[in-house]
Amino acid sequence: MGKSAYVLAMCIFKWMCLMTFVYRVWGCLSVFVFFLSLNLSAQNSRPNVIIVMTDDQGYGELSRHGNPILKTPHLDKLAEESIRFVDFHVAPMCTPTRGQLMTGIDAARNGAINVSSGRSLLRPELKTMADIFKENGYSTGLFGKWHLGDNYPFRPMDRGFDEAIWFPSSHIGSVPDFWGNNYFDDVYLHNTERKKYKGYCTDIFFDESIRFMKESAGKGRPFFTYIPTNTPHSPLLSKEEDKKALAEAFDKADFDGKDPKMKDTLANYLGMIRNIDINMGRLMDFLERENLRDNTIVMFLTDNGSTYGSRYFNAGMRGHKTQLWEGGHRVPFFFSWPKGGLSSPRDLDGLTQVQDILPTLVDLCDLKTSASFDGSNLSAVLKGKQEIDRERMLVINYSRMPFAFNYPSPFSKSLLSRDQAGVLWKKWRLLNDKELYNLADDPMQKKNVIENHPEVVKKMRSHLYSWWERVKDVANEPQRIIIGHKAENPMMITACEWLDVFVDQQGQIVRGTKKCGYWLLDVAEAGEYEIELSRWPKETGVPINSKPEKAESINGKVQTGKALPIKTARIVITNSQSSNILKDIDSGYMSMNRKVKNGDVSVKFTAKLPAGPIALHTFFGEGNETICSAYYVYLKRK
Repeated sequence: MGKSAYVLAMCIFKWMCLMTFVYRVWGCLSVFVFFLSLNLSAQNSRPNVIIVMTDDQGYGELSRHGNPILKTPHLDKLAEESIRFVDFHVAPMCTPTRGQLMTGIDAARNGAINVSSGRSLLRPELKTMADIFKENGYSTGLFGKWHLGDNYPFRPMDRGFDEAIWFPSSHIGSVPDFWGNNYFDDVYLHNTERKKYKGYCTDIFFDESIRFMKESAGKGRPFFTYIPTNTPHSPLLSKEEDKKALAEAFDKADFDGKDPKMKDTLANYLGMIRNIDINMGRLMDFLERENLRDNTIVMFLTDNGSTYGSRYFNAGMRGHKTQLWEGGHRVPFFFSWPKGGLSSPRDLDGLTQVQDILPTLVDLCDLKTSASFDGSNLSAVLKGKQEIDRERMLVINYSRMPFAFNYPSPFSKSLLSRDQAGVLWKKWRLLNDKELYNLADDPMQKKNVIENHPEVVKKMRSHLYSWWERVKDVANEPQRIIIGHKAENPMMITACEWLDVFVDQQGQIVRGTKKCGYWLLDVAEAGEYEIELSRWPKETGVPINSKPEKAESINGKVQTGKALPIKTARIVITNSQSSNILKDIDSGYMSMNRKVKNGDVSVKFTAKLPAGPIALHTFFGEGNETICSAYYVYLKRK
């Protein structure tokens, strides 16, 4: 073979080897791309999920449900397109409902039993709805009210949400909220950072949720979007156009019990719901415009009964928020998924509850999780393959407000007890273990028939007692805020988390409410900690023993504030698992006093803390007299 022929042969051989290599690589890539596309296709075929939950809106505050003043055309339209659960129940106050929604677990077991007083913290070891969706490839976002913990490890970002635009505690204008927020042009938290937003609160939360969903869809990811509005919770601050529209509607309305004194109240309260309805229309238009509607589950519910419905219209029910009568916990629940293979839109009777939502979504969305639930999976019911269990019994229980307590007590009303519960079975309602009502012939629950139906009482009481045996050991176990962790250092804690003492409104701070409390904490890392006490939040710059120079709008009212004659500050740190001062540290660090001088905005202490559980007590006083505890404490591990 000549040299030229040899070179040519070698070139052909190398080319053939190269082509074989390329072919094999291409084959592998094709297989990879094929399976990747299958995975993406499966992910994209999963439905998007939106939950809208309003705050303090009752069953009767929809025009579909007969409201004589308010018109809600967009929510009515959603209802027409939805399966409507007409005997659906939540807790009679917001935090227990929210904890049950997020975990599918009863409030007595998940830790979130009250709206304040150290009892609103969702057990950190439990998986939330956001955790489960995130683990299954969803983008997760929250826009609005969280109310299951303001500090690590309880914040939305700690509980599975990729993005959260939120405010702390129970309402805009709560103690830990940015001072002076009043629904318009407020400062909210974007994940962990405070940021100023322009506009009305509800508009902002819907705007930001739509932005989030559009971005998620653009990336080819399904989304779970939770929009818990702060409205129509007090303070009653509506947009002018909504208030005006409702004032006019009130004047034209014809119903029994019309009270002109209620006009301004209802114009503001129902005006906020009108704004929610308008935003629901915007949300649904967005889904249609982006071709997302067919494969998006949209749910609407409220977190408890109405705050004002019993004064003008309550859809034939007795009771309101915080009460065990039907008007306190029976709420609307609409479930819509156009191409989800559900049965046609209709009313569904039979007892259902808020902790049913998560196990139902896990099944419908084919989510993988190791979590277990107290609620029932209603997917077969939604598909028309099964009826709601007519023998089902529900227990509703929640912690009461310790309004009368100015200091912690082991007998605070915020402790959960068995005899405070409501038991629901068919149309029977056993309340507080001493009243029995039959809604079938007494929908207003006016006639206690407990003496007339011993067998019904026996059956319902047996269920209640069995339930209590399962939950009693954990029902009143408080959760601890973690300090010194890299996830939140430095940090602020507030009077909202004083155990079993109620202080959660900026109005209480303005008035200088004379209450004392302590925090249960868990020190993440041993070390030196700076503990800074203040009567006013830092953003005000107001000295401890002074008041703001100008009157401010706080919780919807212009208030000048009250100066307290504070001259001394003191901290005491104890091992919260016993009554002893920590023994492995110089006790001088554990109980310290400082004088408060005129102009002091805060008082700082330094303490060396071991890792583990502690209780932090703070006191402001005049001479030997205690006035109150520090409403705000700023902590930093050095």
